Amino acid sequence: MERFFNTAGPQKPDLHYTIDPLSRFDLDDVLMLIRQQKYFVLHAPRQTGKTSCMLALRDLLNQRGDYIAVYVNVEAGQASRDKVEEVVGSTCDTLAERFRQLLQSDLPLEIRESTRKLKSDSMLTVFLQRLSQALPKPIVLFIDEIDALVGDSLISVLRQIRSGYESRPQAFPNSIILCGVRDVRDYRIQTSGKDIVTGGSAFNIKSKSLRLGNFTPEEVHKLYMQHTKETGQQFRDDCFPLLWQATEGQPWLVNAVGYEVTWEIRENRNRSVLITKEMIERAIENIIYRRDTHIDILIDKLSEPRVKRVIEPILANSEEPDEKKMSDEDIQYVKDMGLVVKERGKPLRISNAIYREIIPRELTASTQQQLLQQPQWYQREDGGIDMEKLLQAFQQFFRENSDAWIGRFDYAEAGPQLLLQAFLQRIVSGGGYIDREYGLGRKRTDLLIRKPLTDQPGGPVQRIVLELKIKRLKDGLDTLVEKGLEQTSEYMDTVGSVDEGHLVVFNRDGQLSWDERIWHRSMSYAGHPVMVWGM
Repeated sequence: MERFFNTAGPQKPDLHYTIDPLSRFDLDDVLMLIRQQKYFVLHAPRQTGKTSCMLALRDLLNQRGDYIAVYVNVEAGQASRDKVEEVVGSTCDTLAERFRQLLQSDLPLEIRESTRKLKSDSMLTVFLQRLSQALPKPIVLFIDEIDALVGDSLISVLRQIRSGYESRPQAFPNSIILCGVRDVRDYRIQTSGKDIVTGGSAFNIKSKSLRLGNFTPEEVHKLYMQHTKETGQQFRDDCFPLLWQATEGQPWLVNAVGYEVTWEIRENRNRSVLITKEMIERAIENIIYRRDTHIDILIDKLSEPRVKRVIEPILANSEEPDEKKMSDEDIQYVKDMGLVVKERGKPLRISNAIYREIIPRELTASTQQQLLQQPQWYQREDGGIDMEKLLQAFQQFFRENSDAWIGRFDYAEAGPQLLLQAFLQRIVSGGGYIDREYGLGRKRTDLLIRKPLTDQPGGPVQRIVLELKIKRLKDGLDTLVEKGLEQTSEYMDTVGSVDEGHLVVFNRDGQLSWDERIWHRSMSYAGHPVMVWGM
């Protein structure tokens, strides 16, 4: 059977194109920690390959024969929330069954039965003590989805592991590896009594935190070349820069695009078809439009207040974060989800181009559905977009509706930019693309509209640059426009082969009349003609 790109569950090398899980972290470092009887954390955003890495490490340890290594997922305990007795009991049951499967012996089940009458605050500790004493080799235990547990249940599990720590390895596991989305130090656990307990205090025996990163560009290329080697189907070289820009190596996205372009686009199942850049773009658009589970989970997170506090100023291109609204803890939480990245010396930004596209599109999805504009109103005879006609229509729409529409957005600070993007998306969808660049400290949003003028791959494409800027009370209009013209010109140079450039300035001064705020004029900068629009 032909292997394929995997988007669901752990990697199976006989079924899936696979980057060796053991190559994705420093294996020597991890084995050293285990030899030193350390307890540590492996964390990474969802669907980045954590489970595959743990299963591979478990299998390696069992093959070498020095340890008895067992993997257990405790996510099911989330449903019981603060019912400590249920969570601890089910965790012990699951552990006993996993050990039984590995050892092909009922001994773990018998030990589990001997602990059933114990109190829930010691049951897990005693079970692991008795099991460790009964088995001939030290135990290495992988506990996955540990941060799915909440409240008193999570505190109980962490503290019971901590209480047995000093008895290792003769009477407690040699090493325990906790795995989840976040580092244990970042847990803020609310007890049933409404007290806050930090993960660091409940589990102060952690020696190290390891974070699983994204694929490198070389690994992305290597993964796709497995498909070429096995099927003969080629990818054009210009696919890979686009693929990296779109995903930045996020493993689920890399695999999802690969599966979409080689299987879901049905004509590409013919392996003699050359995969082109245009096909990769189509695959990306299909994934975004379909809202697969991975994307749905991210979108759902946008409604959380602590996520909003981080994402909203990025969308609004705030000069700097409002420290009263955004804390380091908020930023770390959103980073751990994989939504944002912070590189040394650079401002906080959305993690990759697909997420940059998804977030504003989904925040304005209901708005797009209610807009009445039809794309053909703004089409030129050659199939391109009459941008001046479109922006004049938006000016009138913004004048009549902005107060009511912006108030509907959860992300009101970014309301003007989101409203224009919703308007543009309604026009472009089905016949073009919007590339978006925005981020904290950028003071602007860069939009590039790409509208193919034919159905033929590699045919002529209309390219329109838009710069969106917010004029706040402290800003002088002339200075703001001059800076915006410079930035628009720079972006036009960066894009290359641009048909036209537009600078849109949203004036947030509510004291001005609409007649003062609504205007447009032709200007230029460094030889680039730019139409400037006041809103």
